[in-house]
Amino acid sequence: MQLLGHLPAMSAAEVKARIARAREASKVWRRSSFSQRRKLLRILLKFIVENTETICRVSARDSGKPLLDAIVGEVVVTCEKIHWLCKEGERYLRPESRSSGIMSFYKAARVEYIPLGVVGAIVPWNYPFHNVLNPLTAALFAGNALVIKVSEHASWSTGYYGRMISSALAAAGAPSDLVQIVTGYGEAGNALVTGGVDKVIFVGSTQVGKLVMRAAADTLTPVVLELGGKDAFIVTEDADLDQVVQISLKAAYLNCGQNCAGGERFFVHDKVYDKFLERVTPLIRNLRQGNPLGPQPVDCGAMCMPGLAEKVHGLVEDAVARGALLLAGGKLRSASEAGGQFYPPTLLADVRPGMKIWEEEVFGPVMSVVRWSTDDEVVALANDCPFGLGSSVFAGSQRRARAIASRLEAGMSAINDFGTTYMCQSLPFGGVKHSGFDRFAGIEGLRGLCVPKSVCEDRFPLLMKSSIPPPWEFPVKSNAVAFGRSLVAMFYGPGLIYQAAGLAALLHCLVFPGAHGKTARGAGKSKAA
Repeated sequence: MQLLGHLPAMSAAEVKARIARAREASKVWRRSSFSQRRKLLRILLKFIVENTETICRVSARDSGKPLLDAIVGEVVVTCEKIHWLCKEGERYLRPESRSSGIMSFYKAARVEYIPLGVVGAIVPWNYPFHNVLNPLTAALFAGNALVIKVSEHASWSTGYYGRMISSALAAAGAPSDLVQIVTGYGEAGNALVTGGVDKVIFVGSTQVGKLVMRAAADTLTPVVLELGGKDAFIVTEDADLDQVVQISLKAAYLNCGQNCAGGERFFVHDKVYDKFLERVTPLIRNLRQGNPLGPQPVDCGAMCMPGLAEKVHGLVEDAVARGALLLAGGKLRSASEAGGQFYPPTLLADVRPGMKIWEEEVFGPVMSVVRWSTDDEVVALANDCPFGLGSSVFAGSQRRARAIASRLEAGMSAINDFGTTYMCQSLPFGGVKHSGFDRFAGIEGLRGLCVPKSVCEDRFPLLMKSSIPPPWEFPVKSNAVAFGRSLVAMFYGPGLIYQAAGLAALLHCLVFPGAHGKTARGAGKSKAA
């Protein structure tokens, strides 16, 4: 284990002070133009493009991932998000006209998207660069300030990333306190949730997500929970194995399997089950693992969090003890022996219900392969899981793949590919069941960083203004109820005859207002009786 440096474990008081500073900055930034917000993002984008290798090396040192995984998982997705925000973000935050309904035909209705104020985010260690820039770019583009707590297992890199952010804010003329980075442990995280932010975005485990939700309940702070995943990767008998094999390896072993939306359960049709295993087994056995910053390229890096390799190994041992076949990897070495926190790329076949690995999120480099025969069977197997984040379906017929995907209990589905829903930054990211709720990213995530304010006003104020109809003015007239019944029939009657009758009754109320008095008094006596 290499010591990279020291950072403060912030107290609750320190976190709340940073929220207060962000609050003051947000009062200025909420009035910023979209042009200025785009300027800020383009400054960040220029820096990222010009410093890609340094960003990746910093991420690799802090999290143990190979440089290629850093390019794909840290840089590319961040650049894509910034590109989307600059190109389309303003369109979805501009006031949006809505229909005003039939009775309010003379009104103009719209939704205005008002910045929340201060957004709080708690992010994990698996992607230390993207996990900061992802909420930052969206929150700031929506006109908010951001207070973000990074994981205690990947805080060192925020020194470099924080300097980048501060320089970009200064270059764009934005308030210097607009982004606050919080470091520390549970006390700091709890203070962020309860310290007065306007919304919390939490990315992490289901267990901690429940704690965040409980803490937020006391102040009725809304939360976005992006939690664990155990994504299904389905391969039909007519899928293109040449395509599937390499994509399956990326799905299982990208970032050493430390992905919330990584492939964990690989459902392969019985007719190509053996052929699939024959193709992937030698590739997995020959994957190179080691120091991502060493002299030789590696395919898999290290496990970032202490104890995770042991946890993954326990799931593998349980599966083997219950009948799974270990075809690659599965050997745990001590950190001193292996030269770091490594767990080898592992392949398990014949995985089935009843094993711990069937239920629990692995979050490590394990491909668990399951055999199936019918579409109904694979849908049932895939849905037999407490999680529901992403999914992938591969089939020779795209129509069949869509049909299978439509039945999966998941927040996202990629057809004949893996992870592409996240590359399409216009799409929301999130899951169902124990994978959480609400969404970040996409149009829904961007608008979720605002208060959707309903506004209604006169469409033609010089010609037509709202006023209380005479029968309804205080004191209420004797024909008030009859007038109301006539309005309902005229506007909502099922067909022209009903509507014409309603119009006639309405005119009668206005021309002969006294004719309804006796009826109204009689109706009142009947109800009283």
